[in-house]
Amino acid sequence: MAKLTQAQRDALVEEVVSAHRAIDPRGALIPSPAFHDLDDEDRMRAFEASIAARTLEAALDPGGRSTTVRAVLKILSRS
Repeated sequence: MAKLTQAQRDALVEEVVSAHRAIDPRGALIPSPAFHDLDDEDRMRAFEASIAARTLEAALDPGGRSTTVRAVLKILSRS
């Protein structure tokens, strides 16, 4: 694999951190393909940024829920 520039690595980290996930035809969430393009260091950066983003989302939500919590509750309500 070609060496990624810092800007490319940052963009992949942002994609992984995003709360958006594609859904397959059965309704299952599809993990971000960008995750597999990151090295261990950048995966850790993405993990830490995800924690910060979800904490901020929960702080801004009247119910204290992050986008992840809302998405899981939505899926569970369909079951």
